[in-house]
Amino acid sequence: MGRFALILAALIVFAAAPSQASPWRIVKDHWSAADEQGFEKFVTAIGETNCTSAESCLRTDANPYRNTDQPYVDVKVDCAKWPYLLRTYYAWKNGLPFGYVNKIAGEGGDLRYTSTPNHVVSRHDIVDTGNGSNAPAEIKIMLAAVFTGTDRMDASDSRGLPSDTYSPAIQPRSIHPGTMLYDATGHVAVVYKVDADGRIYYMDAHPDFTITHGVYGAHFGQEPMRLGGGFKNWRPLQLIGAHRDARGHLLGGHMVLAPNSQIPDYSLAQYVGTGATPADDPKKATFRYKGIKLGFYEYVRAAMSGGRMTYNPIYELKATMQTLCGDFHDRAQAVDLAIHDGIVNKPHPDRLPNDIYGPDNQEWETYATASRDSRLRATLAQFDNDMAQMIQMWIARDPRIVYDGTFLKQDLDAAYKEESNACTVTYLSSDKKSISMSLDDMIHRMSRMSFDPYNCVELRWGAEGDELAACGDGSEKRKWYEAEQPLRNEIAPTPSERTGVALAELRDEAKSAAQDSATPLDVKLLIENMGDQVPFQGMAAVGH
Repeated sequence: MGRFALILAALIVFAAAPSQASPWRIVKDHWSAADEQGFEKFVTAIGETNCTSAESCLRTDANPYRNTDQPYVDVKVDCAKWPYLLRTYYAWKNGLPFGYVNKIAGEGGDLRYTSTPNHVVSRHDIVDTGNGSNAPAEIKIMLAAVFTGTDRMDASDSRGLPSDTYSPAIQPRSIHPGTMLYDATGHVAVVYKVDADGRIYYMDAHPDFTITHGVYGAHFGQEPMRLGGGFKNWRPLQLIGAHRDARGHLLGGHMVLAPNSQIPDYSLAQYVGTGATPADDPKKATFRYKGIKLGFYEYVRAAMSGGRMTYNPIYELKATMQTLCGDFHDRAQAVDLAIHDGIVNKPHPDRLPNDIYGPDNQEWETYATASRDSRLRATLAQFDNDMAQMIQMWIARDPRIVYDGTFLKQDLDAAYKEESNACTVTYLSSDKKSISMSLDDMIHRMSRMSFDPYNCVELRWGAEGDELAACGDGSEKRKWYEAEQPLRNEIAPTPSERTGVALAELRDEAKSAAQDSATPLDVKLLIENMGDQVPFQGMAAVGH
């Protein structure tokens, strides 16, 4: 998140005056197992509502504390602030202690995207000095302090002041509602559910302050240990040196956080692998579950399910397409905002931001969809890979496939058409015509969809032919669109020399790009090419 979002967070205000605010009284010196379980239930309940903003999440009936709140005004959070808001809010409502990193330092410029880890300079403890803490004010200060750079800490480092989180083992109960997911390209999510088959569901906030939901997969990249990407749990802390008043409130004291060596489920396996020889690059690490070598994301699911995961191709297809549908609808909100606020009518800047995926630029951060689009492409790539694998497993009669139909190709085709037709996005063209797209349309347009907020709405949605005729972009903007094609072809965000450049430089890069076209990602075609398979009644999973 950028400076613009930080400034907005700093301007958060609360309707209730400080004298009216319910004070934060600390009555427990640490979070017990019951407190952690309560927090997990709280996060799950919020996540299950599919709320779309911090305000709507905290005001939903799923929040048992909503009637004890003073009315908030503009509680707006981006990705890094969202898990901190949930944790701090729950601590306030349950008399629990809390402290957080409020200042960091690092090398190399923007602390969100440096190639070296950041380190903690100072921490802030929320301590009761006698009359309770002003919780809304404390939350306001906290939201202004934390950002994605706060998460960019070496997961193995135990020197100096501790970070707020630690790297947990990939196992049931260690990854749970409230666990954070940090993508070192500059995005954070919070887990709200883990199902019996090892699927990890998350919710995340965005620079436009919307909250979305998804299922963990390859769109969260494997990052080096020094940058601390991946799964992160809240570090245990204890209030030391406090004394109780006559009513049992804990006054004074300071927070002491558990070092990595004292946390039972602390593990670096997500970075170094599970082999005897740790890898120095997570993408080269070996992951084995019960002796079987698996890819990292398959390993996560196997480990989280206790090895009991099964694959129903119909269910997996439907679940992924529904996730994609939600992501495209969220993208539509961002595109609509750029059109509504007139960004499309502005001339294109002379240069791209230094990082299009995490720009230090107000307009680009608010209205561009580079990060959203790259995650969509990563989800599509994983979807294509997963379906290809499941089809091969079905052909090989793998017992992990659970399918109670007769002809898988026919049922997959029907399910794909059903989900595609059930998901439509409609945009208003430049000449005020209504253009509707099915999910299949959007999937096939993905590599043409412009992430650039200065392009016309038709290019934002990858229009071609007659549909593109109404676009009012002049030759200069069209040149930008063409030069940005290699960036639209990338499956995952890759900060490179092609960002922060002028048009001429970008065009030269585009001409010499090794990847001239987008990688084909077409699950529909994959299904069509299955051929005629003999009927098969799937077997139950081994161990079930």
